[in-house]
Amino acid sequence: QVQLVESGGGLVQPGGSLRLSCATSGNIFSVYSMNWYRQAPGKQRELVATSTSGGSINYADSVKGRFTISRDNAKNTMYLQMSSLKPDDTAVYYCNAGGIVAGFWGQGTQVTVSS
Repeated sequence: QVQLVESGGGLVQPGGSLRLSCATSGNIFSVYSMNWYRQAPGKQRELVATSTSGGSINYADSVKGRFTISRDNAKNTMYLQMSSLKPDDTAVYYCNAGGIVAGFWGQGTQVTVSS
């Protein structure tokens, strides 16, 4: 019943910014932790940022100070604001609700950082 739809990916130059969106089916933020993962070619899936229903926020060291996770309860949408993008940020970014084991996933959106 939980559905996640991502958007906002694309091609951006190094130093640029993108804002990813994750539209959810109903207001699930009070029930599930919300997470952004990414997976680059040849690399393991990486947890980028997480926001719990209790308000705790954590970021991977590689994105601290550059990425911001947020949610809009009225719109049932989660966001990942990305700035100062680097080529190493190139990956497919996935919205997740509830974690890896029993959670739900979006389809992914491609982010490519290149000149």
